[in-house]
Amino acid sequence: MGNLIKVLTRDIDNNTGNFFLDFETTTDEMAVPLIGGENKHLFKNINDAKPTEAEKRVWEEVNEVLTEAMSVLQDLQSYSGAGEAIRQAIQHPNDEHVQESAWAAVVPLVGKLKKFYEFSLKLEDSLQGLLEFLTSSRCSPTQHLEQEQALARQFAEILHFTLRFDELKMTNPAIQNDFSYYRRTLSRMRIINQTAEEHNEVDNELANRMSLFYANATPMLKTLSDATTKFVSKHAELPVENTTDCLSTMASVCKVMLETPEYRTRFASDDTVLFCLRVMVGVIILYDYVHPAGAFVKSSKIDMKGCIKVLRYQPPNSVEGLLNALRYTTKHLNDETTSKQIKSMLQA
Repeated sequence: MGNLIKVLTRDIDNNTGNFFLDFETTTDEMAVPLIGGENKHLFKNINDAKPTEAEKRVWEEVNEVLTEAMSVLQDLQSYSGAGEAIRQAIQHPNDEHVQESAWAAVVPLVGKLKKFYEFSLKLEDSLQGLLEFLTSSRCSPTQHLEQEQALARQFAEILHFTLRFDELKMTNPAIQNDFSYYRRTLSRMRIINQTAEEHNEVDNELANRMSLFYANATPMLKTLSDATTKFVSKHAELPVENTTDCLSTMASVCKVMLETPEYRTRFASDDTVLFCLRVMVGVIILYDYVHPAGAFVKSSKIDMKGCIKVLRYQPPNSVEGLLNALRYTTKHLNDETTSKQIKSMLQA
């Protein structure tokens, strides 16, 4: 049985009510071998919250993507780069053997970078499929989360993966160094008419798109932000509040789970705390991109002061990346409409 976390939604939807969101499970029958405890949410059987017949098609499509997310994180966590081979190649530009060794080291790594980029496109499609269900006008945001827990859980898993991927990417400069070397070397080969097609993992157009992707400090989060913005533009028949209310409700649920001792003590491990923190920060950033006034204005449906306090209450080394995400990847933090108190709370 999954350990269902009871969440008090307080005044969301203008009434006080309780519902459950399954952010934690104690069932191991379908678990996949883990890299580390903090990734367990992605690697558990996501079938704990059963999809309804109406949700099943979207749930199955998203489940395939979340299963692939496991191998993406595994590859990213083990990505050590070709730094030494590249340094040798730069120091010995006329040594053909050294140049070939560096090229041989970089090519398979670029294959991994291509895989990460292509996965971001799948993640974008998955998010839009989930939003179509979770933002429809047939019921309120709270009712969506209560009645469509399987999809809400997948939405949370996507956000958790996204923040984890970007944390790993930001601390691994080898990614951009390797890809830059690959592109420089490929250009040099073309100039001297040296054939490299058999090693060409990406064509020039794809390389340009990948460069833009990896140039961003938080590429997966940027992908989701753009995807959410596209979703709102594409579905002009839906009030934007359908999307923003879904996001603000998720943020409120996470905040209440984290700040209320009655609920927090039910977590089986600290990994669930980090999971909820990542989901909370993820939906705040998406809200800030989609809502015309952003997440930091006084009228925002997200209690930003409360969310920041929850983050500040955690051990600094576990949330610095999440605080940086709010500092540097949100859209409206530096607007004049953002209070001085909020800006001060987010100062490094």
